[in-house]
Parts: sequence; C-alpha cells; structure tokens
Amino acid sequence: MADSNPPGDPVLFEARLSPYRSLPLKGFNVLMILLGIMSFIVGIVFLSLGAWPIFGFFGLDVLLLWFALRVNYRDADAYEDIRMTPVELHVRQVSKHGKQRDTEFNPRWTRLEKDEDEIAGVTKVALVSRGLPLVVGSFLPPSYKKELAIRLSKALAIAKR
Repeated sequence: MADSNPPGDPVLFEARLSPYRSLPLKGFNVLMILLGIMSFIVGIVFLSLGAWPIFGFFGLDVLLLWFALRVNYRDADAYEDIRMTPVELHVRQVSKHGKQRDTEFNPRWTRLEKDEDEIAGVTKVALVSRGLPLVVGSFLPPSYKKELAIRLSKALAIAKR
C-alpha cells in the first residue's frame, strides 16, 4: 500500500489477513508422497490377487486428493491489508485471482459491526461508513475474527478521540 499519510501520523492498526492453512506446503508434499507409496503398495497386493481394476482406483483417489488440496492452496493466495491512522482507514482486498479492491474510510465516521453466534462465535466483521458495509476477514476462523474485531474497535476508538 502506498504510504499516503503525512510523516508523524501514527499507525493505529496494521494487519495482513490471509486464509489459514493448517498443512504447510512441505507437509503437503510429504503427505502426498506417503499416500502415493501406500496406495501403490496396497494396489500391488490387489493386483497380485487378480483384482486388477482396483489398482487404478487406488491411483485415482490419490490424484483426486492432490487436486482438491491444490485448489485449496490456490485459494490461499487471497489476502487483505488493513491500515489505520487517525485520519485514514485503508483496506486493500486481493482475490485469489489477483484482482484488487481498495477502499478508503474516515475512521471518525466508521463503525465496526460484528455478527456473533453463541455456538460458532464471531461469524462476520464489517466496517460500515455512510451506511455501506465492507466485510473484512471473511476467510478467517471465528476465533481470529473475534480478535480482529477487538483490535479494530480499539483502534477506531483511539481514532475517534
């Protein structure tokens, strides 16, 4: 993001939000190699027993799992940058395809709305200005959304003073 605030303007809040992935890329590679080896060994057993069509299905399930996880990792390319100073709140949302959307708010006229469920926790965090909501962190798990809402509301309160 371009630094548009004058020197000396303190940054009240700054964060890059990105989808959580519990399995790092190295772990993905290890998992796929182990699954491939196990699938091949079990497939050979079935092949030796004369059930040759099953051998192909063992490879097919590994291929489908690989494809599903690759799609999941591609979706992780999305992110949101949020930066707040006393005079400006800037949100840059970048989709998994690289499409950017920049939104500017005046923090003094912006409020935070959140939807909370007793069971699921915080399900939505939105910045609202002039009646128009902008949902942020939609890909985050509820516990992270709660933390985001707390930190953003503190920064907005400071900006409004």
